[in-house]
Amino acid sequence: MSTTIDHWIAGAATAGTSTRTQPVWDPALGTTEKDVRLASAADVDTAVAAALAAFPDWRDSSWARRQGVLFTFRELLNARKQDLAENLTAEHGKVLSDALGEIARGLEVVEFALAMPHLAKGDYSENVSTGVDTYSLRQPLGVVGVISPFNFPAMVPLWFVPIAIATGNTVVLKPSEKDPSASVWLARLFTEAGLPDGVLNVVHGDKEAVDALLIHPDVQSISFVGSTPIARYVYETGTAAGKRVQALGGAKNHMLVLPDADLDLAADSAVNAGFGSAGERCMAISVVLAVETVADALVEKIAERMAGLTTGDGRRSCDMGPLITKQHRDKVASYIDVASADGATVVVDGRTVVPDGAADGFWLGPTLVDRVPLDSSVYTDEIFGPVLSVVRVAGYDEGLDIINRSRYGNGTAIFTNDGGAARRFQREVHVGMIGINVPIPVPVAHYSFGGWKESLFGDTKAYGPQGVHFFTREKAVTSRWLDPSHGGINLGFPRNG
Repeated sequence: MSTTIDHWIAGAATAGTSTRTQPVWDPALGTTEKDVRLASAADVDTAVAAALAAFPDWRDSSWARRQGVLFTFRELLNARKQDLAENLTAEHGKVLSDALGEIARGLEVVEFALAMPHLAKGDYSENVSTGVDTYSLRQPLGVVGVISPFNFPAMVPLWFVPIAIATGNTVVLKPSEKDPSASVWLARLFTEAGLPDGVLNVVHGDKEAVDALLIHPDVQSISFVGSTPIARYVYETGTAAGKRVQALGGAKNHMLVLPDADLDLAADSAVNAGFGSAGERCMAISVVLAVETVADALVEKIAERMAGLTTGDGRRSCDMGPLITKQHRDKVASYIDVASADGATVVVDGRTVVPDGAADGFWLGPTLVDRVPLDSSVYTDEIFGPVLSVVRVAGYDEGLDIINRSRYGNGTAIFTNDGGAARRFQREVHVGMIGINVPIPVPVAHYSFGGWKESLFGDTKAYGPQGVHFFTREKAVTSRWLDPSHGGINLGFPRNG
């Protein structure tokens, strides 16, 4: 009998009013034993109303109270991370070690949020004019919406929710309907940690739920992570409704390998960053720009390492799991045909993989395609799967130019032992997150995550200092406490002095 995944509203599981559901698959088995409810606009209204009712008390709560909840949540999550990792593997398909890594990166943001009493401090300037002081306050927005993607069902909610609630906001979270259980698991854990009912609510759903959040008059901001077309839609719709929006979009991340690079390190890094989580990462390396003089050797080294990878059920000792759905698996696999038709060389074909898993799983093995033309959709599209493309370049300048002409600007990397080349690259490349001999340059929690160009809509990145600013509004207060010596009436324009 199928299990139905409910919403989480005002501290309790609820079925809501909608009768629509959608199956949730185990991608390693190709079977489904769960359904998830798809919220109606009325269900979103209920969640927002719960968040709105909880906001005044949570806004007015002390820093000590909020930090106590977050600290307890951190301890509970750290103690039970294995349970959550198994949940992620069952619904997403990523291997257990990768799921645990996702949770660890989410925990970093929880720990960052524990410093919120310091991070959200205002400034104070005494005697800016005679007897006048000016100071600033940072205050919460109110009810905020978070829309998270399927590829990181725990980490991405943890990028936003801890900072939002630490600063005094209340949250309505809409997770991906493809792997929704992790968000409810996290919401239950927050409740166990002492978070008041209604501060964090979870509504499952599809476009109807997203649109309801985007236009709801009581939702003050939207945080989104997903593909570029949807990120653009979220940004335009949300801002048109008067909301703050941070919408993180897609990527086509390049890794430039110069002739002086350590080719063994570069090959290891290309495999790790290209095929981890089956390539379903916005920070995956999907294009290796190999300088022609070392391209043959690098491709050979990458292929050698790929031969040792095992694809299979993430609950077993495998290196890479399945793709999230059969439809996505088939779409990614279709690019291998495109590559051949466009004149590229398929060095390793993942369609022939023999998985360590059920025959009906959504399998596609690691794939390596060499000599990819820049006009091929294999290069231009965000494939979001285990397809690693090699584009051969004459040198640094051509590689940099290719990266800078891409419509995406999420992450990039350069592999070199030349400090001057690395320093020049970090100054000249038009990308938001840069790795130097580091293939997946995801910033630690006390910096901020986000790209340039069509990889980020809005001016604010995720977590870190920019996350604190996104979830708060500043007030500037100018005060004078009068004494008997004040100057009386003066109709002139106020000025310092």
